[in-house]
Amino acid sequence: MSKNALSWWCALSVSACLLILATDPAQAAQSDASPAPVPTAIFTSKRIFISNAGADSGLFPHPFSGTPDRAYNEFYGFMQGWGRYEIVAAPADADLVFELRLMAPNGPSNANKQKGASDPLPMFRLVIYDAKTRFVLWALTESIEEAYVQKTHDRNFDESLGMLVGDLKQVLSRAPGAAAR
Repeated sequence: MSKNALSWWCALSVSACLLILATDPAQAAQSDASPAPVPTAIFTSKRIFISNAGADSGLFPHPFSGTPDRAYNEFYGFMQGWGRYEIVAAPADADLVFELRLMAPNGPSNANKQKGASDPLPMFRLVIYDAKTRFVLWALTESIEEAYVQKTHDRNFDESLGMLVGDLKQVLSRAPGAAAR
């Protein structure tokens, strides 16, 4: 068999396999990854410590009003109001540590907007640690939409922080140790 014929035969075989995989519903279902279970400790823990990992420089007083502790204070208030966990004053007394950070990622590596580059948005990052082992159990991120007016910046800040808490509540709405459907 010549090289051209062998190349043609290989390409035809690969194409046929891809066609079969694309049309076989049982095979397609197997290729979709099922969501993994949420760590049980997130459900069974009673006490949390909320860690203020701070805010990247350049975010206060513009574009957001207040101080760099604003996100921590508001998140702390959300968690107190929810009442799902007892908030403790020291990490040693906690089952979980909720580390909150307001980040402002660096700009794009290719600043040519014509080629699809975009400026990254500030975002909240909540990392949940097991207080005893210090292993990361879960992490959530919510971007803060850009705005042109201070009032809108602040509203977007509050909405994104509220969405972060909503994301956490959604994680906790799953059955302990069960995968999401």
